[in-house]
Amino acid sequence: YLARKFFYLWAKLTFGQVLPSKARCFYDQKILQKSFGEWKEQWTVCREKQLGLRADNHSRHLLLNLTFKAWRAYVCQQQGKRDKCYVAESHAKKQTLLRTWQRWLVYVDVQRTKRGMQSVALAFRERSCLRISWAVWRRQHYQKCSGHKMNILALQHWAQSLQFRAWLQWRELYLHTQDEKQKDTRAVTHHQHWELRRCVGAWLGYLNLLRVKKRQNELAQEFHRGRMLRRCFSNWQLSWEFKRRVHAHQGDLEKQAARIALWRVFAHWKHYVVLCVEEAQQCELAEKHYKCHLLVLQKFWNRWKSRL
Repeated sequence: YLARKFFYLWAKLTFGQVLPSKARCFYDQKILQKSFGEWKEQWTVCREKQLGLRADNHSRHLLLNLTFKAWRAYVCQQQGKRDKCYVAESHAKKQTLLRTWQRWLVYVDVQRTKRGMQSVALAFRERSCLRISWAVWRRQHYQKCSGHKMNILALQHWAQSLQFRAWLQWRELYLHTQDEKQKDTRAVTHHQHWELRRCVGAWLGYLNLLRVKKRQNELAQEFHRGRMLRRCFSNWQLSWEFKRRVHAHQGDLEKQAARIALWRVFAHWKHYVVLCVEEAQQCELAEKHYKCHLLVLQKFWNRWKSRL
């Protein structure tokens, strides 16, 4: 207890009002503050990276959504085209069947008319037995039938040519509509790619600006740390020179401080060895350290008593 008391008095006279424990505590607090600042900066950088990844995911999701909408519109358009083609084909088949049925009805009526006329002519020939009149009537009837057939063929040719012309006009209009839709789709795709390229360029420029700012801040902090270290070292050197000049006459005290520092180094080394060696060696080193500690304290007590 007396050795501890006089040791505290000697430490206060040697180091001043600030004890090494308080200085060590203040140093630990400063180190903790610097570590927290660096960790906060790293956390900010990680947060910015997470925001960048979220922006990439959002843009990718938006592009996929737009692509899916365009593909769905294209599928609906193709389905509508197929439905229209199917309706057109069914309508064409119905029209062809209707024309065939009408022609067949006309043909049946003509055949019935022909048969009736032939029966009438035969009856007339049998009744009149006039071959000349029969020949004249047959020639006239043949001319009428030929004219009727020519008229029917002309009407059929005119209807087919009109249908073919209408089909050509519909096909040209359909191809023109398809070209316009493809041009619109290409324009929309080109605009989307251009907007995406512009956004990516702006984002890369923002990242480069952040990197430059971060590098400038790091350089400024390094310069500030170096300046503070140089200032602290110069202040410490000046104070150390002042203390060395003031306490030059206390040689014995300096020797005792050196012995105490040596004892502290030995205690740290002993603590490190205690953590590394086995349990038996720890006990042995502890006993040796205790004996050495008692010897040092006895020497220190004897010398302090002789000085007193």
